Amino acid sequence: MTRQLTIAIDAMGGDNAGDFVVPGAELALTRHPDCKLILFGDAKTLEQRLEGHPRVRAACTVVHSDVQVRMDEKPSQALRRGRRVSSMWQALEAVHKGDADFTISAGNTGALMAMARFVLKTMPRIDRPAIAALWPTVKGESIVLDVGATIGADARQLVNFAVMGAAMAGAIVGLRRPSVGLLNIGEEEVKGLEAVREAGQVLRECELPLEYHGFVEGDDVGQGVVDVVVTEGFSGNIALKTAEGTAKQIATWLRAAMRRSIWSRIGFLLASSAFKVLRQKMDPRRSNGGVFLGLNGIVIKSHGGTDASGFAAALGLGVDMARNNLVAKIASDIEKFEAMTGEGKSAPTANTEHETTLLKAANS
Repeated sequence: MTRQLTIAIDAMGGDNAGDFVVPGAELALTRHPDCKLILFGDAKTLEQRLEGHPRVRAACTVVHSDVQVRMDEKPSQALRRGRRVSSMWQALEAVHKGDADFTISAGNTGALMAMARFVLKTMPRIDRPAIAALWPTVKGESIVLDVGATIGADARQLVNFAVMGAAMAGAIVGLRRPSVGLLNIGEEEVKGLEAVREAGQVLRECELPLEYHGFVEGDDVGQGVVDVVVTEGFSGNIALKTAEGTAKQIATWLRAAMRRSIWSRIGFLLASSAFKVLRQKMDPRRSNGGVFLGLNGIVIKSHGGTDASGFAAALGLGVDMARNNLVAKIASDIEKFEAMTGEGKSAPTANTEHETTLLKAANS
């Protein structure tokens, strides 16, 4: 019998103030009926949205918040205006207090990461968190991290990303030793930045709960050459946005080609089943949901412009992470790695330099 989970939802985050949240929760509850929900946001608005959704109404508690983080707010502005009172902050605090197993928001990514680092803190021996995304491939799905949390990374951080990504792969599909590759400009060991080459050497020499494949190039990602692709946030975010844009470009070309003549329309009708499969594989909603790894709690970031189906997929991703004890698995694997390399360090007792800068800006 599976353990009942409680999900803390920033119900006002995303485009149109999260009007897809309640319908998305309805879909998620059909797949995970034993979950409980805590919706944080404007109580009057949420009560109106709950009308016609008796399943969600029965499974949820509404917690009122007067403040919603705007999508265009800078992280420092969001902290200054929304510390302890915004729906985003309160959803994170529910995880910190143990009232919820994970939290999800479709709101401002920068603000969510900044607040998550303050409320939940990074795990012992983790310097920087990462955002991990599911990436559709010709073989199924791979995990790519970091896709935007950490701009620039040293070798130690890249190795930590590899360990965290492998733990996530184990939580999703049960892989005992996922294959891991470092994103680089070539497969040769002499190519790439020094930090990437150094991380590759560490991954080759250490006995970790993963299979180190070596360097992978950009065109290997979509081929599913490895289960986990590791990079830093700048290149990872560019790769993600490029892939999303390419998928939209191909879809636009296909629609235009199918409408070009009567014969192309007839051909489309004859091949409609094949195009349906293609459309499903290219549907970004199926892979919606980025996981914030390296925090003392599970945080899921949904795309702000998704719909009910996409939000339900992100909720399902969080359920998988929580039921497979992702945080404990990452902590155990990182501790083993530190013991092997003799580079262990105690848990941080103060804010990092980045957190301190944000806190000063928020208080100014």
